[in-house]
Amino acid sequence: MENQRTHTCGELRSDHAGERVVLNGWVDTIRDHGGVMFVELRDRYGFTQVIADPGQLPEAGELKPEWVIAVVGTVQLRPEENRNAEKPTGHIDLHAESLEVLNRSKVPPFEVEPDSTTREELRLEYRFIDMRRRPVLRAMEMRSDVARIIRREFFDLGFMDVETPILMKTSPEGARDFIVPSRLHMGQVYGLPQSPQLFKQTLMVCGVDRYFQICKCFRDEDLRADRQPEFTQLDMEMSFVCQDDVFKVIEQVMVAIYKEVLGYEVSAPFPRVTYGDAMTRWGIDKPDTRFGLEIFDLSDVASSSEFKVFRGAVESGGTVRGLVLPGGAELTRKQIDEAEAVAKDYGARGLAWLKLTDEGPAGGISKFLGEAEFAAIAERGGAKAGDLVVFGAGTWTTALTALGQVRLHFGKTRDLIDKSRHDLLWVTDFPLFQWNAEENRWQAMHHMFTAPRQELPEPGEDLSGITADLYDLVIDGSEIGSGSIRIHRPEEQARVFEHLGISEAEAADKFGWFLRALDYGAPPHGGIALGLDRIVMLLADSASLRDVIAFPKLASGVCPLTQSPSRPDASQWEELGLDVAAPDES
Repeated sequence: MENQRTHTCGELRSDHAGERVVLNGWVDTIRDHGGVMFVELRDRYGFTQVIADPGQLPEAGELKPEWVIAVVGTVQLRPEENRNAEKPTGHIDLHAESLEVLNRSKVPPFEVEPDSTTREELRLEYRFIDMRRRPVLRAMEMRSDVARIIRREFFDLGFMDVETPILMKTSPEGARDFIVPSRLHMGQVYGLPQSPQLFKQTLMVCGVDRYFQICKCFRDEDLRADRQPEFTQLDMEMSFVCQDDVFKVIEQVMVAIYKEVLGYEVSAPFPRVTYGDAMTRWGIDKPDTRFGLEIFDLSDVASSSEFKVFRGAVESGGTVRGLVLPGGAELTRKQIDEAEAVAKDYGARGLAWLKLTDEGPAGGISKFLGEAEFAAIAERGGAKAGDLVVFGAGTWTTALTALGQVRLHFGKTRDLIDKSRHDLLWVTDFPLFQWNAEENRWQAMHHMFTAPRQELPEPGEDLSGITADLYDLVIDGSEIGSGSIRIHRPEEQARVFEHLGISEAEAADKFGWFLRALDYGAPPHGGIALGLDRIVMLLADSASLRDVIAFPKLASGVCPLTQSPSRPDASQWEELGLDVAAPDES
């Protein structure tokens, strides 16, 4: 192409003064200073100010924002008083000698400015314009850097990058699959993978002892800010390993990412906390440890309390827990009611509370508690005058979960979270099974291929005490990934299926190909999958995954850019042998 660029718009510096160069880019802004045009030219790499005389270059007088142009000119130093030290190219200008319009642009539906207030749906509909904004482009560059670091670190550690299938056997266990009808095998479907879980375990049977890939996964479930129907994860698996080996690899990768992308030093090994400790201390299995407010236990004193709500909770097999908010006595009733609404959203009937003043306990349930309760609150919670104390009473799960969410609410609304810190930690020893009361059966808490830490009891016995060799990576209160040491012996896998109520015939139908692989010398193995989208979202300090995905979908599952999903032609339905009802237009 004629006038092909010799430099980018973010490259020219003072030592280029006097050079004749060619820049290509988009017109960002135009200023007309009495016959002299100042054009800010923009590309992915930055901005350069171009000075053009429309008398000599008539094309300059016709320019509009977002036109694509090529400029040939000479780099000149700005006068000392006009230099801008805050911009990398702020010491020079390009004095245009010729200018070519490579392409015109319609007037964009919104301005290409960093702090756009345009509604998200419109920005995503015109994502090709939105991504020209520096914050979006920086997020894409950050994502690319993260992927590059991941691949480098894994290759340096001797891992093999292996692609696994996108079209696979559907498995309706857990989240819903996206299904793809087969034309050649009419009446049958493929499933899009929710994870390469079984393929990566099969690779261990193949002898690929160190595998990784950055892959697309799909889940047909309701969306929210941190969830998309298609997402990207870092997937890895290793043979002949224990938990510590997996941790060491992931810690090396995450330390490199934080150092190179943010310039932030993360210390390894990361702290570890068991699931039970995480719940009892913070009320959540993905704790944000960048602030305090740890939960304390009052069950022993509550068992003999005069307050019937506390005593009744303990007598019915539940618990009573407390949380102290330093300085919280200043909260208004409206602010306390907001915290109570959070607790109710997470299953609590309410939120008991009291304030500690210089004159003693006041408000809320203070008149119902005795000396034993107040002494325990002071000793275990460190409560003092000026503090607010809130309580959760009920089942172990409900009381702790509600208080955990109230803790997060206070952390955000009271500005307690140290945003300058990044806390990476492992949560371990999750329960292997959880009881599904609606279906009256046990189900896997994460997935059914995780190795138990204890000997499994006989079918029909209580499974609540069985823990799994399972672990989550948590960063700043967000679960980034989950992994485990897997079951590698077929007889143990069969016993887990039995406890989950999966018959031999059903297991063979759903997982027969994988179970056959286990019969042929599967090594001990384990791994993890980390959400790449979530990692970048945290690094970029974004509120939504959509900010760090090139072409994301809305919470409705719709892609504003391509207007998908859409109805296929009638001939496509016919080829697949499908008869699909038209949507109800009423």
